[in-house]
Amino acid sequence: MNQQSQVATDIYSRKSSNRWIQLVLGIICMAMIANLQYGWTVFVDPMHDKMGWTKAAIQVAFSVFVLTETWLVPVEGWAMDKFGPRPVVMFGAVMVAAAWVMNSMANSLEMLYFAAVIAGIGAGSVYGTCVGNALKLFPDKRGLAAGLTAAGFGAGAAITIIPISNMVQTSGYQQAFFTFGLLQGAVILVLALFLVRPPIKSLAKGASNKVNPLSKHNYTPKEMLKTPVFWLLYACFVLVAAGGIIAAAQVAPIAKDYGVAKLPMDVFGGVMPLLTLVLVLDNLCNGFTRPLTGWISDKLGRENTMLVVFVGEGVAILGLMQFGHNPIGFLIFAPMIFLCWGEIFSIFPAVSGDTFGMKFAAANNGFLYTAKGTASLLVPLASVLTAYTGNWVAVLWVAALMSIAAGLMARFVICPMRKKMIDVQNVVEEGLQQA
Repeated sequence: MNQQSQVATDIYSRKSSNRWIQLVLGIICMAMIANLQYGWTVFVDPMHDKMGWTKAAIQVAFSVFVLTETWLVPVEGWAMDKFGPRPVVMFGAVMVAAAWVMNSMANSLEMLYFAAVIAGIGAGSVYGTCVGNALKLFPDKRGLAAGLTAAGFGAGAAITIIPISNMVQTSGYQQAFFTFGLLQGAVILVLALFLVRPPIKSLAKGASNKVNPLSKHNYTPKEMLKTPVFWLLYACFVLVAAGGIIAAAQVAPIAKDYGVAKLPMDVFGGVMPLLTLVLVLDNLCNGFTRPLTGWISDKLGRENTMLVVFVGEGVAILGLMQFGHNPIGFLIFAPMIFLCWGEIFSIFPAVSGDTFGMKFAAANNGFLYTAKGTASLLVPLASVLTAYTGNWVAVLWVAALMSIAAGLMARFVICPMRKKMIDVQNVVEEGLQQA
């Protein structure tokens, strides 16, 4: 058993199962907020058809949601560090339910945008708290724990995307917003009652290893923001997140424009539209890749994993551009984008914990997570660029090149800089301990 595993074993020798129960509760809460992002695409066309709003205007609401969700996570992470997970997640549950009820009643874009703010605050409260909890509870399995938690957010929509789609078709998008908004909020609220604050002693320092060097210094958010490594990680996050966010928001319009959205597909003796099948596969891939690549990064190194998967996302986006007009091509490359994109939500929290320590893990990871909000600014621009050029070629080229650039930056720029910073800081920490 290595030193990291021994640390966790010592901490939880009496209550080893408790942290796994807490992890499962967090995963379910994450699954209940997944539709706020990954189920959004099924509402875009129905809102456009019923209300007459342009798709670009509707997608502004998506960007507002993502911006609010991500840019307030540092505050919500601070609240989790200070007050524990229960009150923060309970607050998030109420906001999540209220937001979709408001969406069901929205008769103007202004109301839709305001509901997006409420949804972002609620989702960020749940997301930041559950990921921060996982990082604190599992100093020995950081990549895996963050990946499993993020998997709830990535794959959660796969559970309900079919009934939501069916309700949109049979009862209208407004009824779907209302019903599932109340349902998702209620589940989160109940589960939040069972969340507990991680024991302070669990913030033990792990031992560095060859593939993932760990800092012995617990950086405050203020200290972290002064390091060049943080800003390089932030830029890398923005680049690779943009492609995946564009795909998440635009996969349904792309399928419709390519003429494949309503093609019937045989699935285990049944028939469903190709778009519905792709959305299910997208969310399953998005969730599956998070614990898988988190675990792989624990073994092979954060930046090594980033290189392979980020470049893979770029290749998948180019494949969708080239072969997406064919139903089989769309069925292959759209889920492949999500398979290569979802890992940012396991590896970046893990690399944050490795680099900046565990004491302020929730708040520090919250600052890094705001990169997702920055990336979301490109979603409406993608719709505008598509309208200007008349096709998706330019958008997909840009998204692919950003993902490939992120992989190269992670491996050949961030990796050596991060290792050097950690080595220098650890020498300083050892000197202070000996003094």
